[in-house]
Amino acid sequence: MSRIYSIAILIGSLRRDSTNRKIATALNELTAGKLTLNIVEIGDLPLYNQDLDGDTPPPSYTSFRNALYNADGFLFITPEYNRSIPGALKNAIDVGSRPYGKSAWGAAKPAAIITTSPGQIGGFGANHHLRQCFVFLNLLCMQQPEAYLGNAGSFFDENGILNENIKSFLQNIMDAFFTHIESSLNS
Repeated sequence: MSRIYSIAILIGSLRRDSTNRKIATALNELTAGKLTLNIVEIGDLPLYNQDLDGDTPPPSYTSFRNALYNADGFLFITPEYNRSIPGALKNAIDVGSRPYGKSAWGAAKPAAIITTSPGQIGGFGANHHLRQCFVFLNLLCMQQPEAYLGNAGSFFDENGILNENIKSFLQNIMDAFFTHIESSLNS
């Protein structure tokens, strides 16, 4: 039996009822027995400021960093804002990577990206900007399959149930992510 891995999910949208949060929640049923998915909230993180990050950093910095330290890997689920990632997500990346030399992202942990958009492109720009950040953070980004989710507003019915087409697609993504995690952490 394989180990159950703990995955920190970072959601780029701060909106309570965002499609991204709904997707993150729906993924739990697709990973049973393989992954434990934990949403790590980013909305209460003050903008990164090195002056705040001295001997007693804000408690939200400390709890956020601890959640990252304790994760086996990371799943980013985000919309695209202006062909890039939302500011709150970039701030979370910065908070986790500081102070310099003490990154909470860890060395060579596996990561995957799911980007969403109400339009057709599916968050392509945000996905690739995140990949650029991963290079500096030394995160092992799952290369294939890629997950660009266009027309994201149509994924759930009026009862909040994920439709079967997207559910099947997300199952493939999560199965591939599990394989990526196992090969990254056990090599």
